[in-house]
Order: sequence, then structure tokens, then C-alpha cells
Amino acid sequence: MAGFPILASRRLRSTPYTERVEAAGLTGYTIYNHMFLPTSFGSLEGDYKHLKEDVQIWDVSVERQVELRGPDAHKLAIMMSARDLTNAEPGRCYYAPICDGNGGMLNDPIALCLAPDRFWFSIADSDLVLWAAGLAEGMGLDVKVFEPDVSPLAIQGPKAEDLMAKIFGEEIRSVRFFRFGMFTWRDHELLIARSGWSKQGGFEIYMHDSKLGTQLWDDIWNAGGEFNLKPGCPNLIERIESGLLSYGNDMTREDTPLNCGLDRYISLDTHDFIGKSALQAQQEAGISRKLMGVRISGDKIAPLGKPVDCLSGDTVIGMLTSAVYSPDFDCNLGFAMVSSDYFAEGTNIQVALPDGVRHATICNLPFTQ
Repeated sequence: MAGFPILASRRLRSTPYTERVEAAGLTGYTIYNHMFLPTSFGSLEGDYKHLKEDVQIWDVSVERQVELRGPDAHKLAIMMSARDLTNAEPGRCYYAPICDGNGGMLNDPIALCLAPDRFWFSIADSDLVLWAAGLAEGMGLDVKVFEPDVSPLAIQGPKAEDLMAKIFGEEIRSVRFFRFGMFTWRDHELLIARSGWSKQGGFEIYMHDSKLGTQLWDDIWNAGGEFNLKPGCPNLIERIESGLLSYGNDMTREDTPLNCGLDRYISLDTHDFIGKSALQAQQEAGISRKLMGVRISGDKIAPLGKPVDCLSGDTVIGMLTSAVYSPDFDCNLGFAMVSSDYFAEGTNIQVALPDGVRHATICNLPFTQ
């Protein structure tokens, strides 16, 4: 598909920031939640280096919100989430895997508790709003399920806090990780969380009105010069180094949270949720495959366009889901879903890359130098 244009339509939506993103030197798009997601503003390694040293502005409007609002909103949130949200507190964010009845992953959103009767699920790439609406309708719950006009803008990198304080005031420094607060900007109240899809530190601004997008971008952009602000996007190298999994790439509905090493984010001994019995049975029987880290030998590899086989001799023992060369680790790193005989750190396997079979070594996540 390389070299073919992507044509905009009502099914493929632009974002409130698209005009500014494209003017800032965009070099690549992908499609995520039926929207355009920037993928590069130059070289992958150049964007990576800048993200680790300075600060970037990311259009992550594709992180759509599924809003649950009404008397049964909390009940529905608890039922949907494998993470126990029974005692969810307003102002907090929760990584909350969501499963089907067989324990298969449907999404791995961040749940934001706005109020006891109002939740947002900030979703990965799938139509989770349809799942939530179907549950609410089928169970006769008194709750509205919809996608609000909310378009997140992320500010990521080690200088993010200083830039945000310049725009929103010193109080923003007090927001703790996976917490959020309301901050005034041009007479509007914006929900801002200390979160983001990188480990470099930063914030996500949940901009609530599409018409305000260009002005918000411009205000941040104009304030960012002293911090060497540049446009950016979720970076493949940084996310793999950090052990950040991508739903749809590293895990799908064929996988459970237990397969993906997300045990600490599910609550099998507390609340009832959809998929609980299946996960309990899997835990009791033992998992047959698990997502692990791999270090891959040889020269720099190109990012994968699709998964490739993991091998032990001539036997396929899993698949490599994501991989890239890491400058800081000075080797190729990746994620691999492998069968149970190959879980142990230090196990040697092979990966069937497009340019040939290479040796690889299993390791635990996140990667350590």
C-alpha cells in the first residue's frame, strides 16, 4: 500500500488540529478509530531523540472518549472493566482492560472518573462505544452512552511540565501521575491529566470543543519556543523501549490480559465483570502463551508492517508483533507472543524477518539496559 494516498471522507475524520499538524511538517498518517493519526514529522530516530530531550505537541484526537452518564453509569463501568472500579474516585485515571465473555481483550482504555455518575473511557483502536451501548440497552440500564466532542492534545517530554506551567499556571505542577484537574484557558475550563503514551512525562489536554482546537494549538505553539517545542506523535522506538503495548498490534481479541502480562490491572478476586469466569479458568489452568520482550541480533531492522513468525528450529512457537532498532539500547528490540515453553528470560529463539531469519533472546518487560 506504500505510496497510495488516503482520501478523506465522513468515515475517515480529520481532527480539530489537522490544519496545524499538516502545516508543521507532517510526513506520515495512519488511521486509528476512523481518524487521521500522525505517525512522523521527519525521521523516526530524530523524533525519538527530540522526545527524550525536549517537549513535543501531539494530536491524539484519535483517543476517543466513550462517555457513560446517568444513574447506572458506575454500574456499567464496573461491569465492563476487568480493573476494579468499584471505589473509583473523581479526579483519577485507571488503566482498565475490557474483555468479552471469553476473556478476550476488546480494548485497553484509560478510565477517567469525572463524577460518581459520569465516566470516560479513553479508548484504543476499536468501536468500544457500540459494546457499551449494547450492554446498556440489553440490560435496561439507566445510562447514556455516547462519544462526546472531546479531542485530546498531548504535551510530552521532559520539558512538558515547564511549558504547561507557562500556559496554565504553576498549579498544574501539583497534578500527580494518572490524576487530573480542571484548568482555566481563555475563559474555558479544560480537563488536563498527567498522562500520555510515553514514559518521558507529560500531560493530556481533553479539549472539549472542536471549534477551539486551532486556538489551543496556537497558544501552546507560541509559548513553546524557549523549550524547543516541536510537533510529534507516539514514537515506535520509545514505546517499545518503555514496554508500552499497542492494542491491535501487540494484542487483539484473541488474547486475554493474562496472555499480555496485565495481571496487575485485573481484579479476579473482587468485583464481577464480563469475562471474569473465563479469566479465572485460564489462570487456574495456566496460560499457554504470553507476550514477552525480545532482543534481536544483527543490523538495524525496519519497523514491522505485520507480525512475523517466531521459531525454534523449524517449529513456529509464536509471533513477533512489534520490533525496531533502539539507539539507546544499541540493539533491536521487540515484543513477541510465544508459547509457554519459551517464557523464561534468556531463552534463545529465531525470528523470521523479511530479510531473513535472525537469532533473538527472550527477556522480561519492561526492557532494562
